[in-house]
Amino acid sequence: MRRLLMILFFWLICQLEAAPRALKQGDIHKIMEELFTFHVEYKELTPLIVKRSFKVYIEQFDPARIYLLNGEVNAFLEFNADSLASIIDKYHRNDFSDYQCLNQVIVNAITRARAIRQEIRGQKPLVVGESYGFYAKNLFQLKERIANQYAHFLKEEGFEVSMSDPMEDKFFHLWEKRLRRGEDSYLEQAQKGEHFATLHLLKALAKSLDAHTSYYSPEEAFELRAALEKQFEGLGVVLREGVEGISIVGLIQGGPAAKSQEIKEGDLIEMINGIPMKDCSYEEVLELLKGRSGVEVVLGLKRRGALHEENRIEVRLKRDKIVMQEQRVQCSVFPFADGIIGQINLPSFYEAADGSSCEKDLKKAVHYLNSQGKVLGLVMDLRENSGGFLNQAVKVGGLFITNGVVVISKYAEGEVQYLRAIDGRATYAGPLVILTSKASASAAEIVAQALQDYGVALIVGDERTYGKGSIQYQTVTENNAKAYFKVTVGRYYTVSGKSTQIEGVQADIHVPTAYAPFRIGERFLDYPLPRDQMFPVFVDPLSDLEGPNKEWFQKHYLPYLHKKESFWHKMLPTLQKDSSYRLAHDKNFSLYMQSLEKTDGLIPKEGEWGTEDLQMKEALQIVQDMILLQAESSQFVR
Repeated sequence: MRRLLMILFFWLICQLEAAPRALKQGDIHKIMEELFTFHVEYKELTPLIVKRSFKVYIEQFDPARIYLLNGEVNAFLEFNADSLASIIDKYHRNDFSDYQCLNQVIVNAITRARAIRQEIRGQKPLVVGESYGFYAKNLFQLKERIANQYAHFLKEEGFEVSMSDPMEDKFFHLWEKRLRRGEDSYLEQAQKGEHFATLHLLKALAKSLDAHTSYYSPEEAFELRAALEKQFEGLGVVLREGVEGISIVGLIQGGPAAKSQEIKEGDLIEMINGIPMKDCSYEEVLELLKGRSGVEVVLGLKRRGALHEENRIEVRLKRDKIVMQEQRVQCSVFPFADGIIGQINLPSFYEAADGSSCEKDLKKAVHYLNSQGKVLGLVMDLRENSGGFLNQAVKVGGLFITNGVVVISKYAEGEVQYLRAIDGRATYAGPLVILTSKASASAAEIVAQALQDYGVALIVGDERTYGKGSIQYQTVTENNAKAYFKVTVGRYYTVSGKSTQIEGVQADIHVPTAYAPFRIGERFLDYPLPRDQMFPVFVDPLSDLEGPNKEWFQKHYLPYLHKKESFWHKMLPTLQKDSSYRLAHDKNFSLYMQSLEKTDGLIPKEGEWGTEDLQMKEALQIVQDMILLQAESSQFVR
């Protein structure tokens, strides 16, 4: 069951050297011009971008379609050419009155929704919430949707019809607080100046450029930074807002809270540094918990015992740097024949300011595997890997070839850059399977496609990966950034000249994952870049180099280029046939496939087929087949 967890631990871990400056309307033109300077396609505001921006503005406010009526929306989606030209002219004069008109419609919709929520209070509706592909046609339909949303909330929060009226009041109050948190930023535009109006408009305009260009608030930037670096400073607690208040629902391994052994999941936060939390909003609690590393925080907690008695305790913690080890490289060993098969899970392509990175962790993992026995084969799991730093993808790809191009980057003015592996030797050079899914994206696709191109790895998993073949420049990891954004600056291609844009990386051997039934991928996003391709560069032209630098590459790099291998391509029909036979005769996998047909919009969880990772099981079997074929063949040459 999906839970609306407010897992915002990044709020506890980061702080700016100074409070972020409030945005002003005059910032819009300046920031957008900076984005246009970087962007791979759009260099100025166009009628197309304007049309998109109103659509995005509406959808970022009402993605569930439970506020606005169809007639209200259509008024801002049907501009004629003269109206669009007028909006562009106003943009250059810092006049955003058309967007302000839209925001007034939103303010009115919020006021209306709040009144409707009061109407349905206490009705205990029995319908279940659902998603909608269109806006409500009339007020009756809108009320029905809000009632459905309330019913869905009650179900998710565990409310039962038999509960007392006072308990329902608590659930309703929690529902109202969560909704108002998002609504207030639109209402406050008229009350607290320009900041939120500017923020919402910048988000809409940036998102209108393409599927991966975005503008971020400081809080969102902190979250993204923690995700990219896989480390942060803080207490290491995961919070959730419930009917009784804000409780601790998880402890981050290695964090001060977990190390103290004084805090338990379920503890309710009553006080922070002596300040009662009873009447504080969720945001106020987060603000009190933020701060510099090394500073002590005193938590007053309420804990329920086995017999429901309540104990109150006080815990003193100092914020500290926390490394998210569970989201970094993990490896394990599978014994086979006279050696082992290594299993490496690479959840993202991370890199931190302290020098830690996934490439270094991956090298350590391979070194560890070598210490456990003769490494006969390797499975690298990228099923949950949605990308990360481009340079880390190049370095990781370079661990499996000698020298050669891993990625070709093409930028706005046609500039082409070749990103190369130049170490001269492979860290691992045996049978290799890369396990992917529809969720494998960006940097994960670079590595998978490049190693498939060179013939050193077979791709196993869903028929295709996500299909993100674009490059973004971002400011969220910059310490002194004046604005936080991510902007698409180019496209990437692997050594074969292929782009993963839209089509993704095609699997050599199809083993469906839990993502298989879902519409996941670039092709389903708004405003994706079109797909193209370049010429192969297995023989590196060095065309982006000159002078002494080029001479060095000619002497020390070109003689050791990794040549495209064909052995696994020749063996592929045999490997595909054997895999298909196993899967067709595996009862658990047949039950698993049946479950995929009954997803009801949810990723299936462990069921009748057991708890085994069936995709990893088959990947290991394929590696075993590769090891045996390699041993049998006298033609195999590295």
